[in-house]
Amino acid sequence: MPAINTVGIISKPNSEAARQIVPALIEWLRARSITVRCDGLTAGYAPGEAAIPRDDVPEGSDLVIVLGGDGTLLSAARSIGRREIPLFPVNLGGLGFLTAIAIDEIYPELERAFRGEQRIAKRQLLHTRVLREDRSVAEFDALNDAVLTKVALARMIDLDVFAAEQFLCSYKADGLIISTPTGSTAYSLSAGGPIIYPSVPTICLTPICPHTLTNRPVLVPETMPIRVISHNADESVYLTIDGQVGTPLMDEDTIVCRSTDFALRLVRPPHAKFFDVLRQKLKWGER
Repeated sequence: MPAINTVGIISKPNSEAARQIVPALIEWLRARSITVRCDGLTAGYAPGEAAIPRDDVPEGSDLVIVLGGDGTLLSAARSIGRREIPLFPVNLGGLGFLTAIAIDEIYPELERAFRGEQRIAKRQLLHTRVLREDRSVAEFDALNDAVLTKVALARMIDLDVFAAEQFLCSYKADGLIISTPTGSTAYSLSAGGPIIYPSVPTICLTPICPHTLTNRPVLVPETMPIRVISHNADESVYLTIDGQVGTPLMDEDTIVCRSTDFALRLVRPPHAKFFDVLRQKLKWGER
């Protein structure tokens, strides 16, 4: 990893922990001659600090520190785009599968990163495109998932799903989750999907409350693009990316999801092994 000269900081809103951490963190970085770039929320925790738009924070940064939970990390990942900039995710409370660095580990792990000794975990993204009459009308990259859900109360939606042009299934359900291995511990897990080791090259399809009880989660190779055709009234189905952004769908819209060649880079402390995190976060028993 190149030398770290500029660090961006992206923070969770209304966080008392961030309010305590940010001023000292900025002072610590500047004492080491590091240039600091702060989004508006971060600057709000440090009076007098200049703010720049969140999407501009990664520009010119060698590392981006994320102070918050997994939701803040997902937002920061969109700001990173496909830049090869490591994210340094600090968990300020909550479940936090992705934000593995604890508050008391911030400075030791930053020192490790500055020495080039940090451990980097690479997480594949899922690219989703909405086609309307063969014309692309929306595109997104997801770290966790692309989710199609009903808008109307108590109404199932109809979806035809293909994997690499092979017809897979017609779903009548409350929705469908198309997730990365990273997203397997998010919405998909709540809907009964499997836990997937992050490096497994796969895409997971998890139906939400399917009408046919034999409709179960399906794993396909990441090389198989997933194509979904929505047979529903205009704007009765909504596509949501990582639970944060999205677009309404029209009747006969086609949604195409495929794994990207780009992998997001997450700084992980040496002790943050996947199964250790599962045992801690899911309260699994120790041996």
